[in-house]
Amino acid sequence: MGKDVIIALDFKNGKEALEFLDRFTDKKPYVKVGMELYYAEGPAIVREIKKRGHQLFLDLKLHDIPNTVEKAMAVLSRLDVDMVNLHAAGTIEMMKAALRGLTREDGTRPLLIAVTQLTSTSQERMTEELLIEEDLDKVVIRYAENADMAGLDGVVCSPLEAGKIHDTCGRDFLTITPGVRFDNASKGDQVRVTTPAKAKELGSDYIVVGRPITQADDPVAAYNRCVEDFVEV
Repeated sequence: MGKDVIIALDFKNGKEALEFLDRFTDKKPYVKVGMELYYAEGPAIVREIKKRGHQLFLDLKLHDIPNTVEKAMAVLSRLDVDMVNLHAAGTIEMMKAALRGLTREDGTRPLLIAVTQLTSTSQERMTEELLIEEDLDKVVIRYAENADMAGLDGVVCSPLEAGKIHDTCGRDFLTITPGVRFDNASKGDQVRVTTPAKAKELGSDYIVVGRPITQADDPVAAYNRCVEDFVEV
């Protein structure tokens, strides 16, 4: 599976998201629909984007008791998305339940990945607020190992952790990495960040890029720059 850039469609409504995608006249970038857009528009926006020919990562980060997550994933499996996710903190049992729910009767399913620690989480926040005393890298790798044991396809992590996860879980275990910014750009609310070129060097399989593309003066040029730095170099 080749590397790719996923654009985070962090828009408040479907009209803005679709107008943004209209700018891409000669390509169909891989996109991510997260909570804001999905909660505003529901499954209709997913169907419309898929109808336009885009690959789609549905980023809802499910985290609940196993039975609830299994049933929710069964619903999401009918949307024909390419990737969905959940929180690894929900335990191996929950992740296995999610996989059961996501798998269709014919055996097909979207990729299922687990969020390790959000890229807005620092060591200090994890220790002081979540009372997790272990080193952040160690926690992320353990969550990745749990996701691998549950049969998932990969994890969401910082690019800084991608190589270590591949060393632990194998080259085919996917790393999907937000926290990507161009040189000299604002980090926003992210803490653990790199550039697209550095993410490639560190072993990321996919980078998820939002504001550096969506809020750029020329989003298509910004996207092409990401692809050039991450995929084509």
